[in-house]
Amino acid sequence: MKLQNKIAIVTGAGRGLGKAIAMKLAKEGAKVVLADIGTEQTAETLAEINAFNGEASSFAVNVSKQDEVQALFDFTVQKYGTLDIMVNNAGINRDGMLHKMSAEQWDSVIAVNLSGTFYCTQAAAKILREKESGSIINISSASWLGNIGQANYAASKAGVVGLSKTASRELAAKGVTCNVICPGFIETDMTKGVPEKVWNIMVDKIPMKRAGSPTDVANMVAFLASDEASYVTGEVINVGGGMIL
Repeated sequence: MKLQNKIAIVTGAGRGLGKAIAMKLAKEGAKVVLADIGTEQTAETLAEINAFNGEASSFAVNVSKQDEVQALFDFTVQKYGTLDIMVNNAGINRDGMLHKMSAEQWDSVIAVNLSGTFYCTQAAAKILREKESGSIINISSASWLGNIGQANYAASKAGVVGLSKTASRELAAKGVTCNVICPGFIETDMTKGVPEKVWNIMVDKIPMKRAGSPTDVANMVAFLASDEASYVTGEVINVGGGMIL
C-alpha cells in the first residue's frame, strides 16, 4: 500500500474516472474524501470502498463556487488533520459548434473545468506548501489540443495544462509536485452515448486498437500521488493507447 495513511481529495468521485481514481487510492491505503455535486452521487463509490474496508468520506461541493471549495478543505482538515493528495477530476461538457455556442455553454464549462480546478489547486497549495510535501494531479484531456464542437471544453482543458505548469514551478521548491494527466478515448458515462459507427472510427485511430478503461487513468494517478514520483513535476502525461503521438 504505497499511499498508506495519505489523505486525498478526489473531485467528481461519483462516477467514471473519479470513481476509479478514488477506489484505486483507497486500495493503496489512502483516506479519501469523495467530492461531487451531491452526496447521492458518491454513495455508490463510498459503499464500494467500505466493502473492501477502505476509508472514505463523502462531501457535496460545486467546485465552481469558491466558498464551497473552501468548505470542502475545511471539512477534510477537520476530519483528517491534513491533506497530501489533490486530484482535480470534476468536469462537464456542453458541446456545440463554435458559431452556435451560447455564452451559457461557454461559461458553465469554464466555471467547472477551469475555475473549479484553480480553486481546488489554490486551496491545496496553501496546505501543501506549509507541510512541504504532497501532490496535485489535474485531469485534462486529449481534447486540449483542439476538437471539433468543443471550443469551450478544449479551452478549459488547455487552461488546466497552463495552470498546472505554473503551479509546478511555484511549488517545486516546497517539495510539492503538480502534474497533468490527459486521458484519451476512455470508456466512461461521457462516451457511452457515442454512436457505434463513431466509436469504431475513434478506436481505429488508436494504435492499441481499443478504448481505455478508467482503471488505466487511476493507475497513473496512484503513481503520481506516490513517493515513487517525487521527482516528477510539471509533466503532461497522455493515457490514451498512443492516440496522441
